[in-house]
Amino acid sequence: MLGSCTDLHIFDAGSVNGTRYCNEILLPHVRLFRGTMGLQFLFMDDSAPCHRTVAAKQLLESEDIERMDWPARYPDLNPIEHVWDFLGRRLAARTLPPITIRELRLALQDEWAAMPQQLIDTLILSMGRRCETCLSVRGDHIPY
Repeated sequence: MLGSCTDLHIFDAGSVNGTRYCNEILLPHVRLFRGTMGLQFLFMDDSAPCHRTVAAKQLLESEDIERMDWPARYPDLNPIEHVWDFLGRRLAARTLPPITIRELRLALQDEWAAMPQQLIDTLILSMGRRCETCLSVRGDHIPY
């Protein structure tokens, strides 16, 4: 979020379904943010199957959490996609890349903690411009 970020949540082994998404993300994190931010809170996720389950939809509605509407095609509009790219490039640039799951987990946490807040803020603040550009090209590729 603008001005700060949470700790990185890494799911333990296994698939992330709607129930797990509700229990590990929505209830402990998103609900708290909604309580802190109040009515100005707008939740942004994507179209991952676990995000679009009936359980997730019902939980968001029961907590009065408004979900951001996304167009059918939204190339690279979600800031988190750029954050994942940044983390991937940082991991690839390491002298000793992680080999085990434990090393990967630690490396991701280190890189997440070292990520400049300015990067996150810039991505969030550019949302309006990127959405306008997407609309102007009717969902086609956005030239960079």
